[in-house]
Parts: sequence; structure tokens; C-alpha cells
Amino acid sequence: MSGTLYLVPTPIGNLGDISARCRDTLAAADFIAAEDTRVSLKLLNHLEIKKPLVSYHEHNKLESGPRILARLQNGESCALVTDAGCPAISDPGEDLVRLCAEAGVPVVALPGPCAAITALSVSALPTGRFVFEGFLPADKKERKLRLGALLREERTVILYEAPHRLRETLAALLAALGPERRISLCRELTKLHEEVLRMTLGEADAYFDANEPRGEFVLVLDGAAPSREETTLEEAVALAQALIAGGMTKKDAVKQAAKDTGFAKNALYDAIMK
Repeated sequence: MSGTLYLVPTPIGNLGDISARCRDTLAAADFIAAEDTRVSLKLLNHLEIKKPLVSYHEHNKLESGPRILARLQNGESCALVTDAGCPAISDPGEDLVRLCAEAGVPVVALPGPCAAITALSVSALPTGRFVFEGFLPADKKERKLRLGALLREERTVILYEAPHRLRETLAALLAALGPERRISLCRELTKLHEEVLRMTLGEADAYFDANEPRGEFVLVLDGAAPSREETTLEEAVALAQALIAGGMTKKDAVKQAAKDTGFAKNALYDAIMK
């Protein structure tokens, strides 16, 4: 019988944020797969847990993943952790989860700290519908294509960014989305120097021209304004006629139809009179 892969979220800054269930799962696992064993060892020492650690990260996943899967298939249980936050979210853990799913090995995800959700909740931007983009591509051409796709994205957008790339990213966002788009820049979440800056892209670009970016950032962007679907003149005229049939005066019906469709009142009035 195979073992189970447990996805164990770890604190994104404050060690007090780890849950009792996450701690118990780390203590019960046969071994722990870590993005950086040195970082994870500090957490385990804090929790007074001693467990075998194996390395699993972007640069060794093709070799390490199958080895972890083999141990799971032999009945061992594994706790997968990243340096901070949820494994498999903008993280090579997604590949290990896929390997396990394809092999029929059980995967259990534990809830816990996540920088994207933490930033979204404090952003003061709409939270009902959002899209997580992670890190933008480093390649300028790919980045431009991704930003172009975000131009008409109506949902709130969440991005991760490192301090040394923040200015470049803000400049690219400003060029693609304009200076008035709202943004919340969440820095060092849950840590001593936690800071949330709520401003426009134009203000953010100017602010970080004058202030050195420090710490890891989560950027939360307001979505684009809802776009109206293309309406033909015939459809606009039909709307005005329906309003007239419903009891509106011709003048008020044309005014309302023009407002709803974007057509000029004179054009609508002339079309109705024909």
C-alpha cells in the first residue's frame, strides 16, 4: 500500500502562523521534501522536530521527483514544504503532485499561509473574482505578451515580484495599463517591516523611483473596467422602440438607449424617424 504526500504550508514570515495540524503532520511524516533544506531545518529546529530531509526544487525536480514517488509507492509518507507559503502554488511542487496523481498515490493538502491570499485580503481591491499570475516572465517579449493579455482582464490580478525587479515591472505595468490603474503593493507580509501601499500605478512608479524597493512584494492590481459588448445600430434602435412601446416618450427612450449602447442620440433619433 502506498504512502501519502502531504502538502504542508509554512509561515511566510511569522513562525507563529504554522498550525497545530501542520506541525503534527511534519512530526508524523517519514521524511520531508524541502525546496531549501537549510531554510526548512530552521523551521524544524524551531518546532523541535527531527526528520530526514530531501531536496526538491526547480533545478532537481526531474531527478528528485521520481525518487520521492518511489519511496511513497513503497509505503512511506512525505511532507512537501516550500521555503514559505503553500507548496505547488507558483512552485515546482505542482509537478510532484501530478506525478503522484498519475501514479494513484494519495495527496492531501493542508490549509495555511499563502502570500497571494493574504495580500488580496488586505489590498482594499475587489476580492470576489481574481486571477493569480505569479511571477511575470523574465523575457521581455514574453512579458509584453502577458501584460497585453492583462489589459482587458476585469478580475483583480495578483503578481509576485522580487525587489530587484520591482521598478522594471512597475514601468512595464504603467506602459501597458496606464497611470490611473489602482494597485496595492504588499511588502514583507507578516514580518517585522510589513507594509501595504495603496495607490495608482503612476504614483507607485514615482514612489519607487525615489525609494529603494526592499523585501519581497505581492502586487494586487485592480481589474479593467467592464467593457460593453458591441451593439449594432439596429439593436440600439430596437431597444429605443421597445422603451417607447413600454410607455417612454420618444425623447426619453432615445436618451436611455444612447446611454446604454454608446450611440449618439442624433444618430438614434434619425434612425427611428426613418
